[in-house]
Amino acid sequence: MAESQYAWHALETSECLRLLGSNLDTGLSGDEAAERLKTLGPNVIKRGKRVSPLRILLKQFLNLMIIILIAATAISALLGEVIDSVVILVIVFLAAFLGFWQEFRSERIVEALKRMMAPSCSVLRDGVMVEVKAEDVVPGDILILEAGDKVVADARVVESHGLQAYEAALTGESIPVAKTASALPEDTPLPDRSNMLYAGTTITAGKGKAVVIATGMRTEFGKIAKEVLEIREEKTPLERRMEEVARNLGKIVLLIIAVIAVVKLVELALLGKALSYDLLISIFMFAVALAVAAVPEALPAIVTSTLAVGMWMLAKRNAVARSMTAVETLGSTEVICSDKTGTITKGEMVVKEVFLGGRFHELSNPQGAAELKSERLEDKLLHDLQRLALAAVLSSDAVVKKVEGRYEVYGDPTEAALVLMAESFGVDHIEARSKHRRISEIPFSSERKRMTTIISSGGRLMAYMKGAPEVVIRLCSRVLVDGSIAELTEEWRNRLSITNEEMAARGLRVLAVAEREIHGPMPSFSEEEVERGFTLLGLVGIIDPPRPEVKEAVEKCRMAKIKPIMITGDHRLTAIAVAREVGIHQEGDIVVTGAELARMSDDELEAKVEKITVYARVSPSDKLRIVEAWKKRGKTVAMTGDGVNDAPALKRADIGVAMGLTGTEVTKEASDLILLDDNFSTIVKAVELGRWIYDNIKKYLAYLLQANLVEIAVIMISALIILPFLGVGGEELLPLLPVQILYINLATDGLPAIALGFTPPEPDIMRRTPRPRGEKVFTRDVKEYLVRALIVETPVLLLGFIDALPLGIEAARSRLFLMFVFIELAVALNTVSLAQSIFKFRPHKWLLITILWEISLITILTIIPVTREALHIVPPGLRDIAWMMVGAVTTFMSIELLKRFEISRLYR
Repeated sequence: MAESQYAWHALETSECLRLLGSNLDTGLSGDEAAERLKTLGPNVIKRGKRVSPLRILLKQFLNLMIIILIAATAISALLGEVIDSVVILVIVFLAAFLGFWQEFRSERIVEALKRMMAPSCSVLRDGVMVEVKAEDVVPGDILILEAGDKVVADARVVESHGLQAYEAALTGESIPVAKTASALPEDTPLPDRSNMLYAGTTITAGKGKAVVIATGMRTEFGKIAKEVLEIREEKTPLERRMEEVARNLGKIVLLIIAVIAVVKLVELALLGKALSYDLLISIFMFAVALAVAAVPEALPAIVTSTLAVGMWMLAKRNAVARSMTAVETLGSTEVICSDKTGTITKGEMVVKEVFLGGRFHELSNPQGAAELKSERLEDKLLHDLQRLALAAVLSSDAVVKKVEGRYEVYGDPTEAALVLMAESFGVDHIEARSKHRRISEIPFSSERKRMTTIISSGGRLMAYMKGAPEVVIRLCSRVLVDGSIAELTEEWRNRLSITNEEMAARGLRVLAVAEREIHGPMPSFSEEEVERGFTLLGLVGIIDPPRPEVKEAVEKCRMAKIKPIMITGDHRLTAIAVAREVGIHQEGDIVVTGAELARMSDDELEAKVEKITVYARVSPSDKLRIVEAWKKRGKTVAMTGDGVNDAPALKRADIGVAMGLTGTEVTKEASDLILLDDNFSTIVKAVELGRWIYDNIKKYLAYLLQANLVEIAVIMISALIILPFLGVGGEELLPLLPVQILYINLATDGLPAIALGFTPPEPDIMRRTPRPRGEKVFTRDVKEYLVRALIVETPVLLLGFIDALPLGIEAARSRLFLMFVFIELAVALNTVSLAQSIFKFRPHKWLLITILWEISLITILTIIPVTREALHIVPPGLRDIAWMMVGAVTTFMSIELLKRFEISRLYR
């Protein structure tokens, strides 16, 4: 049986039952259900193919930087440098572990989807209602549903008695949807299919029956699970940039080793000598030293520690990063695609305005209860408002309770808004319902679009009605105006119709409230007898209001050159009203509905996407298309959301942002960042922090790279020019030994680089344009910084080395090594800002502490014989100390002076 081949919502109930081989009164037989379960499989969300942890771990070692580090480790071990090998191995495994857990996220999402499926449900089998496990439900089963039930499979409604379902987790619709058994047009979009129920949603009111049309992976939830499993995660911007650094350094190393090898072979050929073992070892050792010099061994550890600090700082700002690289990615965000309900809005319905007696009365919403903005009400107006409020309460079922200063809602959110309005007008809904006893009701349905209750109170029989204005007004003959009852003339009807349209255009959900006193006997309370001759009390405008802080957050987004986009399952007018209020939708922007989006090709969407700021009535696949369109434009996209419908788009986006309070487990598992307060403004704070962290990562990356490049320059110039010119051969080809280079890279550069991660943000950080998706890590300021470092440091170091050579190669190496240490510590201060003078900033205390620590450490290591011998250094003399001090000060001042010049013209 291929359930998906039919448009079930477009078929009559009898045809649905026939095609599924089921019966409304008896359901399936036990034998038939068992056969279908065997054929179609259980009603569960299936797992994707598992990948072994070992395989995932091995994949992490295919990174080029990791391969270079492993090669350096192997060579060092072969040459007896055991300590060096252990140090490098620790760093290798730390870097590899960063991406290890990422591969299991799809399985976690699928597990969350499985948890959302209800454990059991009521179905008809052999004409008897029985309780069965959700996994045993099959297509053709008749579900027996009532308020509070979780829907376990996709189903077509075949019988509805006021049946309503809350589908926000799937469609984004913020209010329960009334369900009907009537057939709908075939092109009806998924959010508007009022005769369908979907797995994972909840019944909020009424009773009914539905025939199952899809189970397991064939349900809408199952399709989402499949999409999540099929989505390939891309590398984050930071990962791409680190790989770029590794590739560039790897090319430099291989090129220089090749040049040295060719030069030595040509030299041997010219001299007529054979390649000796000693020379081969000398070249081999040179390659090891160069590899160690070129690879910033501390970089993975420092990136890890800085991002970990960033995660901690984010948590203090109510945001939990689920991966370290998410911190940096958020800082490069160019587009934020946000769900409306519960993210931009509060996720709760409140009365915003009332049209009563020909006048509008605007309401506010302090502390959860509505109240008029005016300070004083006339007695007559208050009486009319209380009369309307009483009618609204008595024609509703919702209950609200005040708990710890906040109102908790039980029942339909729209009805709860009416109850809160009544409370603010002094009408206690619990007391009112106890005094005015309900004896009958005509329930709401999508066909009737209204609900009527019959109330007995003090010997009087009253009928109260609420519903769609166009329906309720048609059943009214009079209207309440300034405490008096007037005839509902044609002029009044036209005025009310225009008012209804105006309120709807402002994004309000409009309800009409009416009453009627019943005179004489009425035994049946039928629709025909009761619903006529009502008195219209007024129109009530209800909205899911925007969060008060969102407007400011949107303004900050625009200041930071970030484009906010609103995506919602709500209606077009509601979406536009909210988007305009918070500043997302502006003059000239485009609004697109799900139906319009379905008619667009991917190319059309990509062409228009930068002009579209609001998407209304969209489905999960639409959200994924929107993210894809932005990514094709080369943008770094963040997607926020809280429902199951958001999971594929969150996972496909560069960074997925889930709501911590209202978000489903599925969404949280798919996300990179979880907002603990569901506050849109927290995203802006996280963006600022992400930019700050990336700025600091760039600073210490530049700091480490300048050390590596200067080391390469000094080694290359010494090996190719200085030492051969002076007639030094063999192992003396090396001006620095591998262990000395490792000390400079790991110890001297390590802690100061970590301290640079605490450098305060520069003032213009939130006024910059976001970094483009394909931006190279070597930006202009980084290039200028590296050029300055090479121009200043290399000559100073080489002069100090040459000056010490008459004292012997060991003394020259010792001086060069110690000069490197002190100069690198001075350069750390230069790196507080890559382009601006340090004298405009105050270095962070941790940077100063680490510099003092490194000076103390190298002093102690130089004094102790064992460590001095391990580092292959000799005690420095006064001349050596003078070179160290003068070299550090000269380098520091020179780099600060060169910051004033446009070094970029040297390489443009």
